[in-house]
Amino acid sequence: MYIYITDNKIDRIKMKDMSDRKKQHSTEEGQCGKGFDTTKNQGNAENTSETSVQTDNVAEEPADEQKMSAAVDWEEKYNQINDSHLRLMAEFDNYRKRTLREKAALIKSGGEAVLTDLLPVIDDFERALSNVKNTDDTTAVIQGLELIYVKFIAYLSQQGVKVIETKDQLFNTELYEAVATIPASEEGLKGIILDCIQTGYMLNDKVIRHAKVVVGE
Repeated sequence: MYIYITDNKIDRIKMKDMSDRKKQHSTEEGQCGKGFDTTKNQGNAENTSETSVQTDNVAEEPADEQKMSAAVDWEEKYNQINDSHLRLMAEFDNYRKRTLREKAALIKSGGEAVLTDLLPVIDDFERALSNVKNTDDTTAVIQGLELIYVKFIAYLSQQGVKVIETKDQLFNTELYEAVATIPASEEGLKGIILDCIQTGYMLNDKVIRHAKVVVGE
């Protein structure tokens, strides 16, 4: 069996073949174009990544500056506190030294006023002794000694020294020292001071010498 192909059919076959080739070529160009776009997109992605890294660096720089600024502030505060502490310690040391000097001076010369005020009493005693040698009037001598005693007791009172009372007082170990005990003539005299052997004294509210007494039992 034989097939006859006319010129028109040959032309149609050629045109179809050319059309197929054009389509294939267009498809290949499209694929190439897509590949090119992918490379471009990759480049854009890299550029975007680089931009992001730069942005991160820019964002990190202010954070570092803030940290450095905070560190500087803390250092300044520390220096201020340390300086204040050193100044306070120096002032306290000066105050301590000055107080010690004043205390030493007070201890050294604190009794000066006491002794100065006591000198007139000594003068009275000297005059009394001089008069005793030149007079036979014992009554005048006794009166003179009593005046000196009263003057001296008044001086002690001005200094805060007072006599501890003992007459008809109930015995108290904080004020008195019992040197002897005797039987009481009455029941109510038990534990009562009957006699004073040595006078006791108090300086303000402190006992500087206990009174030596005799107590009934």
